[in-house]
Amino acid sequence: MPDVLDATPYDALLLLSFGGPEGPDDVVPFLENVTRGRGIPKERLKEVGQHYFLFGGVSPINDQNRALLDALRKDFAEHGLDLPVYWGNRNWAPYLTDALRDMVRDGRRRVLVLATSAYASYSGCRQYRENLADSLAALRDESLELPEIDKLRHYFNHPGFIEPMIEGVLASLADLPADVRAGAHLAFTTHSIPTSAADTSGPAEEHGDGGAYVRQHLDVARLIADAVRERTGEDHPWQLVYQSRSGAPHIPWLEPDICDHLEERRAAGAPAVVMAPIGFVSDHMEVLYDLDTEATAKAAELGLPVRRSATVGADPRFAAAVRDLILERAATARGQRVSPCALGALGASHDLCPVGCCPARAPRPAAAGADSPYA
Repeated sequence: MPDVLDATPYDALLLLSFGGPEGPDDVVPFLENVTRGRGIPKERLKEVGQHYFLFGGVSPINDQNRALLDALRKDFAEHGLDLPVYWGNRNWAPYLTDALRDMVRDGRRRVLVLATSAYASYSGCRQYRENLADSLAALRDESLELPEIDKLRHYFNHPGFIEPMIEGVLASLADLPADVRAGAHLAFTTHSIPTSAADTSGPAEEHGDGGAYVRQHLDVARLIADAVRERTGEDHPWQLVYQSRSGAPHIPWLEPDICDHLEERRAAGAPAVVMAPIGFVSDHMEVLYDLDTEATAKAAELGLPVRRSATVGADPRFAAAVRDLILERAATARGQRVSPCALGALGASHDLCPVGCCPARAPRPAAAGADSPYA
């Protein structure tokens, strides 16, 4: 990127995330937001919320986002990138519409969006674009001037996202007992989604068995496994597995589940497993409960040593990667030629989500894409 850090034509960055409860009284209202329109009774939501109640009703995601905001602002200030950073959530305060309203009132007119999801999928990309469209419609109804919004590309294979995960796996391997370390298996985990959603993830030309969602995760897993082999001299068997399944049991979701995988590895004689949550930017509740609590308990029941590697979180290398992505997109918007930074076999993702990318079952307007009504 150029020596002068020029973000023009953009005048703000919006961190867009899922949101989470910050106390016991927040849990059911938060879940009502998440499941709005599905007709799920409050009593059922209280049952679902038990995962949160185990941790005092507090999801780690908001504090993780605060740490990321601090890391971004620190990195930008240290490198002379003059770009204010805002924060808005899909399902809990600070809400996206409020954040956009603040941006408009602060005079922001061209906004870049960083979603806390690195991969292509409906829930990880298009749904956020639908949220942006909903919020823009709300601001239009208030007769506010609408900002122009672009979304940063998927960053699953950016070195600043990959390298912290490599180090996390290496640290977890080093923490295993010496007699099981060399034979440890690597279980790369991500959020399970319905197979129908996986098959239609990414641009239409990438649709098929698993779609872009599975291919992107496999590419990241391979990058990490290869780096671990190069740095340790040990070739650890690995597999992409899934966690945090929800929804009706008759609907097919991506498998195998992490707990089933642990049982299979133990039965096959694996001496240990490192669980690497590559599908998560930070320690969401799914990581704390489904891996640190449920899967770890399953491993203890099996007598299988396990370690869970760290998520990227607010790692300074990730903050630097976001800066790189901003400068890359800004240069492209100014008509300059850039060489996007990406590792692995898939190359850099698209800047603009094309028509047919990660479609919803019921089409809704989505901003920051080729089909945006706010272009």
